[in-house]
Amino acid sequence: MDYANRQATVVGLGGSGLAAARYLAAHGARVRVADAKPSAERLAELERHLPGTEVISGVFDERTFAGADLLVVSPGVPLANPAIAAFRRNGGEVVGDIEMLARAIQGDGSKVIAITGSNGKTTVTSLVGHLCQAAGLDTIVAGNIGLAVLEALLEREQSGKRPDVWVLELSSFQLESTYSLQADAATVLNISEDHLDRYHDLLDYAHAKTQVFHGQGLQVLNRDDALVRAMARPGRPVKWFSRAGDADYALLNEGGRHWLSVAGEKVFDCADMQLQGLHNAANALAALALCQGIGLPLDKLLDGLKTFR
Repeated sequence: MDYANRQATVVGLGGSGLAAARYLAAHGARVRVADAKPSAERLAELERHLPGTEVISGVFDERTFAGADLLVVSPGVPLANPAIAAFRRNGGEVVGDIEMLARAIQGDGSKVIAITGSNGKTTVTSLVGHLCQAAGLDTIVAGNIGLAVLEALLEREQSGKRPDVWVLELSSFQLESTYSLQADAATVLNISEDHLDRYHDLLDYAHAKTQVFHGQGLQVLNRDDALVRAMARPGRPVKWFSRAGDADYALLNEGGRHWLSVAGEKVFDCADMQLQGLHNAANALAALALCQGIGLPLDKLLDGLKTFR
């Protein structure tokens, strides 16, 4: 996407907002920042990287975004905010940093693995990143974990070296403003009550999670979770994982000894994992499914699983 001379307002000056401002400025946009109560630390950081950038503080209203044709909204700012909703009704474009990443890398050959869920997503994201590296891939782990995606993207664009794979931890808040991410493999690990101050009910929250499944990539789904089971889409490739032993990637219990199985075959003794607990065995199953979903060989993944802590 061409940002040259776009009138862009970054909404929210957290880590992702600062990275978005820097990315937009590097691509020729005219950048302003709006934050209800920006911290002195973030303001100093913004001034260091983009001196003289206009900052609008206080409660948002329609005047806050006057003159803008693009809003880049940080995850903590709800799209239902009246000023943002009015901007959209008037034809303004509203995106998040993940959407900007998705547009930037479309067609560049990089693989994308996307991970969301109420519990375990940080562990699975870290494990998938570790397994991809163990398989020899140049890997970036970013999103709702560690590095802001646009900071990582700007660094790679400036170096001229794209990664082999992006491993993205995504929150429901990030997914709300993501419309065109085409993940090669994606998962919703589970759904439980969370963030119900922002969503109407549990189904509304679950629907936000399904945004991770744009495109035609592999769905990795938890057979043990009824809300996740319902996310399987007709015509899409699906791999199931389960702690109950009846899935493509399953946990088997033989005389009190637990094994990870793939396609019904025992492949890994859970005693060899440094991560303990049956919930982490399920996390490992999801990670294996995601990594095999982009074509990585199982033997290298199992070697990597032994060294993850």
